[in-house]
Amino acid sequence: MDLSLIRNFCIVAHIDHGKSTLADRFLDLTHAVAEREMREQYLDRMDLERERGITIKAQAVRLRYRPRGVEYELNLIDTPGHVDFTYEVSRSLAACEGAILLVDAAQGIEAQSLANFHLAEEAGLTIVPAVNKIDLPSANPDRAVEELAELVGCEPREVLRVSAKSGEGVPDLLEAVVTRVPPPAGDRGAPLRALIFDSTYDSYRGVVAYLRVFDGQIPGRQRIVFMSNGHVSEAEEVGVFAPDPIPTPVLAAGDVGYLITGVKDVRSAKVGDTVTLAGRRAEKALTGYREPKPMVWSGLYPGEGGDYALLRDALDRMKLSDAALVYEPESSLALGFGYRCGFLGLLHMEIVRERLEREHGLELISTAPTVEVLVRRGENVLTVHNPSEMPPAGTYDWVEEPYVLATVVTPSSYLGPVMELCQHRRGELQDMRYLSPERAEVHYLLPLGEIIFDFFDQLKSRTRGYASLDYDHWGYEKSDLVRVDVLLQGEPVDAFSSVVHREKAYGYGRAMAARLRELIPRQLFEVAIQAAIGSRVIARETVRAKRKDVLAKCYGGDITRKRKLLEKQKEGKRRMRRVGRVDVPQEAFIAALRVDQKVGGKPA
Repeated sequence: MDLSLIRNFCIVAHIDHGKSTLADRFLDLTHAVAEREMREQYLDRMDLERERGITIKAQAVRLRYRPRGVEYELNLIDTPGHVDFTYEVSRSLAACEGAILLVDAAQGIEAQSLANFHLAEEAGLTIVPAVNKIDLPSANPDRAVEELAELVGCEPREVLRVSAKSGEGVPDLLEAVVTRVPPPAGDRGAPLRALIFDSTYDSYRGVVAYLRVFDGQIPGRQRIVFMSNGHVSEAEEVGVFAPDPIPTPVLAAGDVGYLITGVKDVRSAKVGDTVTLAGRRAEKALTGYREPKPMVWSGLYPGEGGDYALLRDALDRMKLSDAALVYEPESSLALGFGYRCGFLGLLHMEIVRERLEREHGLELISTAPTVEVLVRRGENVLTVHNPSEMPPAGTYDWVEEPYVLATVVTPSSYLGPVMELCQHRRGELQDMRYLSPERAEVHYLLPLGEIIFDFFDQLKSRTRGYASLDYDHWGYEKSDLVRVDVLLQGEPVDAFSSVVHREKAYGYGRAMAARLRELIPRQLFEVAIQAAIGSRVIARETVRAKRKDVLAKCYGGDITRKRKLLEKQKEGKRRMRRVGRVDVPQEAFIAALRVDQKVGGKPA
């Protein structure tokens, strides 16, 4: 098809503002899916996405649109909305020339709406603003239109009003995409340059790469080269998603589609790489993507020691469909061999773990999430991902922890509780502005370690669910961090160690000791559970010993006989305490390492 008749665009919005529903209406309008096969959230292919009602993976689809007798080719990418999947959005933007910025008419502009707008603006995309859910009883479309027009810098009449559920206004929005979004630029006669913006793995056919072709053409059955590593393979098949994969003879400049590479080694086909033809190579690769910066680190260990190799293969394949995942091997005295994994946030961590368990049949144990810290010794800098790697206090100069610039959008009436929460989490106010008389946008500089656990829940609780949060990595700042060790009978258990701020170390130590006291079964000897900073114990709990009634068979007789039996029992317990080993069952490890685990009816 002629380049002037192609439009590549994506839909970006805050979570739950109706992206997937709008994509469904586009499928209906262009008759891309047969009516009997249509279902809600059609492009959300994973069971996990449908269960949770969120988009995790960006999905591409080719639509045929014929207004006024002229047929257009529309390549649509439906993107996630949660802050943990921003990297998915940024990769999708590189394959497009335009973006629909969708805002809920009842909620208005929220934090991720702002973040996605700035991402699209930096990528040089044409923004098509639209307000969704205009038919809701609680909707205030006029206010949302004014906010969106001010953000984008356009006239309010240029903001389209739609209801993705009923289909109202959707034809006008699709028409606006055709008229406002520019066609792709590219030279179909030049050497091939195609960007891999996503990929997946097929057990029979190897790596399937999702491509945006910028220059040249790629026919099937041609030898191709991955420009980052020089790996040569054969293009077994090329095709498009319409919305199911359909083979085509060729993909040309401006097209979005897939390439079955035949590559079995998943490390050879990297997301962000440029594909060219072996017989006519391009001189310069495309820019690609910046490497994602993991925010949260956690250890993943197989429940069965023999599954370590399976976990390694599963992570390799997961990396294909989730380029933001980072992992490296590690070992723990308590949990054996596993991997230290870096994630973009807690939801990202939860989704990856659940996908590994579902798609690969693994049973996994994950350690408590931590953040990366920098330990400085003179000119040397040690990067610590695992608390057990933290050197003892007094052997280094200082510690730096990561900070994020958090954007909170909240109704003005809840500004006080929001600011109080941020101050309590060691936040520094950067600036504040009013989006409208009723809504404010606040920027805080916050330690990442303070927001990865329950900050979002607390924020929603204090604002009755109306506030929204987005954050970006800021840098590292000097901080008073210490390593808290948990000791059983004087022996440290590395899986329970954590690096926390000195002010919160006592609370963490008390909570972990109390939690373990409830979870560790009673032994035949007394078990001491201690939390310590270096050699100083800051909290202690004791698991009482089981006591056998050694006097049960003593009927009458001299008291000295009973005393002998009791002394003998006491000596045996003393010896057992000295040489006995504390057995911590696997269930206790899993329960103790779960942040949200409740003990005795109360949050631990």
